[in-house]
Amino acid sequence: MMLLERGLIELLLSVFTREELNAFLRSPQNTAVLVGGLIAVCGALLGAFLLLRGMALTSDAISHTVLLGIVVAFLLMTKTFGMDGDTSSPWLILGASLAGVATVALTEMLYRSGLVRQDAALGLAFPLLFAIAVILVSRYVEDAHLDEDAVLVGEIGLAWANTNSHCFENCESVTIRPDHPAAKHARQCVNCRELGISPRDDGAEFRRICSNCGDYTPAEAYSAGLLEREPLLVFFPKSIMVMLVMTALSLAFVLVFYKELKLSTFDAGLAQALGFRPGRLNYALMVLVSLVAVGAFDAVGSILVIAFFIIPPAAAYLLTDRLSLMLVLGPLIGAGGAFFGYDLARGQLFGVIPLAYGITALNRLLGLELAERWDSSISASMVLIIFIFFVLAWVLSPRYGLLSTLIRRANRRRRFADQVVLAHIHNHQHTALHAIECRMDSLHTHFRWRPSRMGRVMARLRALGYVRVAGGIAELTERGERQVHAFRRTMLEARNMPELD
Repeated sequence: MMLLERGLIELLLSVFTREELNAFLRSPQNTAVLVGGLIAVCGALLGAFLLLRGMALTSDAISHTVLLGIVVAFLLMTKTFGMDGDTSSPWLILGASLAGVATVALTEMLYRSGLVRQDAALGLAFPLLFAIAVILVSRYVEDAHLDEDAVLVGEIGLAWANTNSHCFENCESVTIRPDHPAAKHARQCVNCRELGISPRDDGAEFRRICSNCGDYTPAEAYSAGLLEREPLLVFFPKSIMVMLVMTALSLAFVLVFYKELKLSTFDAGLAQALGFRPGRLNYALMVLVSLVAVGAFDAVGSILVIAFFIIPPAAAYLLTDRLSLMLVLGPLIGAGGAFFGYDLARGQLFGVIPLAYGITALNRLLGLELAERWDSSISASMVLIIFIFFVLAWVLSPRYGLLSTLIRRANRRRRFADQVVLAHIHNHQHTALHAIECRMDSLHTHFRWRPSRMGRVMARLRALGYVRVAGGIAELTERGERQVHAFRRTMLEARNMPELD
């Protein structure tokens, strides 16, 4: 990972200066938005296929159970092998991916037993693995960023502080030994804790130790005053590189196996018959979901990451029926949520609407005492903005939105009312009952409508030139007759019946 970071930094330094790059990467907002956007892109690409396969809640299960893989790998690293507990370690990513595969395998095993349904099997598998993970965290993990807050929401606002430093000039590391001129010596009581005595007691025994001995990176050595010349450093947040790798893997997976994923998603039987092995493709998809979930663990936690898998593709699905376009719109929606979510956490809706004004107005109108200073979780704010985008798509989608659906239903009701009235007038126009059945003042009684409704229908039909009124009696125009025959022909063609005159 360090080699990838250094290569990327060298590429960026060919365009930007070191100062500009450090200023950008050391900004909490820039880092949070970039990491959130990458998580959203990964989640939307993979979540689109989970959603279309009816496996959206599988991301929920995996985002919980990856915690077990993280904890087990963390305990092995720190307790067994004596390694540093770095939450961005590739060993944790490996453990999480294995936990994701274990979740899918356990779910499949329970489902194939024939004793439980698939949704019940999923509901049995992931609470078990997640409960084991929570017990391990509460019992054996101490002094590490694996607490309840990390599990729930993470802290993307601190991603900028967890960095690797890359030195490009004056890169002199320093090693201090007890005989080094800069070594600082102190005394340490070796039996105080064992005997429960104070270092001031006569029985206390001491040994001479070096308090600052160790290996110093160029940055640490300069900060400790061990170097005269400042090293030229670039600080690169670890989460950015992790999520860049996850994004590259997700994008490569979708591009390389696009046809196979599309076929196995919409017709798994045909994919099996053609030798595509959808089962293995499904496990590969689950592994990638696990990798993205653990990559996002530090930033948004194991709970809120579910939203990045489900909400953006769900919003995109309301806007298009094309899979390729859905795979473009989903990441854009997620990245937009990450961008505006940071502003929301600071109290600005879409960066222009201060929320404090709305809270102040509520306090004045309703006599509330809500805190007017807005301060919220950044990752939760990102999810909230993504959900707002989903609501907008749900309401305003030109084909599947709530508004367009209501308009279509209203148009159908209006067309139905028009056709019913036209048919009634057509059936009685050349009969002896015409004057009775088609009188304007009593026409509504034949349909059991309110007079106001009949007035609106007749006004519309007259405006369209379908109906005219003579002597208070409604009759069809030539255009109205053509409309009635056209409607009848359409209905008969739909039923494959010959037209009768």
